[in-house]
Amino acid sequence: MKNKILISGNEALAEASIQAGCKAYFGYPITPQNEITAYMSRQMPEKNRVFIQAESELAAINMVLGASAAGVRTMTTSSSPGISLMQEAISYMAGDELPCVIANIARGGPGLGNIAGSQSDYFQSVKGGGHGDYNLIVIAPSTVQEMIDLTFTAFDVADKYRTPVIILADGYLGQMMEPTTIIEKKETLHVTKDWALTGAKNRTPNAIHSMYLGDGALEAHNEKLQRKFQKIKKEFCLVEEISTNDAEIILVAYGTVARICKSVLRKLRAKNIKAGLIRPITLWPFPEQAIKKAASKAKFLLTIEMSTGQMVEDVRLATEGKAPVYFYGRTGGGVPKEEEIISIIESKL
Repeated sequence: MKNKILISGNEALAEASIQAGCKAYFGYPITPQNEITAYMSRQMPEKNRVFIQAESELAAINMVLGASAAGVRTMTTSSSPGISLMQEAISYMAGDELPCVIANIARGGPGLGNIAGSQSDYFQSVKGGGHGDYNLIVIAPSTVQEMIDLTFTAFDVADKYRTPVIILADGYLGQMMEPTTIIEKKETLHVTKDWALTGAKNRTPNAIHSMYLGDGALEAHNEKLQRKFQKIKKEFCLVEEISTNDAEIILVAYGTVARICKSVLRKLRAKNIKAGLIRPITLWPFPEQAIKKAASKAKFLLTIEMSTGQMVEDVRLATEGKAPVYFYGRTGGGVPKEEEIISIIESKL
C-alpha cells in the first residue's frame, strides 16, 4: 500500500504539476491560491526549472504563451479577478493552438468580492471567456486527490489537443487538507511538438500566430478549430454517476458542492427517495449524454451550485425538455447545506 501524506489542495496541485513535467511556472500572488505560487517558488528552482513571479497576471499569462510556443510544459495559476485579466492572452493561445494548464482557484465575486470559495466563474471558463469563437477544456476536481490526478490529465490533454486547459477549483478545495497519494514521476503522455519554435537549423521554419488577414483565411482557421473542438467532445468527457440507474430524482453538482451532494444522496436513499447524482468532471466538454439519459426517466433534476445559476443552463439544454430542472444556489462564499437541499427536494415530490 502506498504511503499517504496530508496535504492541501493547492500544494497537491503544485506538486502534481512538477511530477507531470511542468518546466516553467509563471504567476502572480492572489488569495486563495498563494500556496501554489509559494510552493513552486521553492521547488521549481531546486529542480532547475523556471519559476518567475511576474509583475502582473497579464505578464504571467504572456510568459506562459512564450514558453508554450517554445515547446515546454508550462502553467500559471490565479484566482477569479486574476483569471479575468488573462483572457486576452488565453484567446491568443486558443487561436495559436498552444497547450498550457491554467488553474483557477475561484473566489467570490463580482469585483474583488471576497476570498471564500465560489463557482461563479463557470460561464467564464466554459464559454470561452475571451474574444472570438473558441472553447477550452475545463476540468473540475472535487477532492484533494483529484487535484493531483486531474492535474496529470490536464497536462496530457493540453499537449494531445494543442489547447489551453483550465483546472477550475475553488477556495475551499484549495485550502482543505486530505490524505493523498502522489505518484512520483508518473508516466505522462509524450507528444512530439514539431510545431514548436525551437530554432530552424536544418529544417523549415515554424510560425505560430493567430492573425489571419487574407481573404477567407481566418474563416478557414476557425473551421479548423471547430473541427478540433468537435473531436475533443467525441473523445474526452469525464463524468461520475452515482445511483442513477433507478433514480427518479437527479442531483447535478460539481467540485466542492458535489461532495455535499454525495452526503445528501445517502440521506435521501435512507428515506426511500430514489435519488442519484451526476457529477460533471469535465465542465467542457459537458456530459450532455449522461444528463439526457437520466432525464428520460427522472421526475425532475436539481442543479446545486455556489453561484446564482450558471451550469444549470447547460443542464437544461442537455435534458432537451425531458424533465423539469430546478436550481438551488448560494453566492458570495455561501455553501449549500444538506438540510436545505433535502428540503427543496421533498417540497417538489
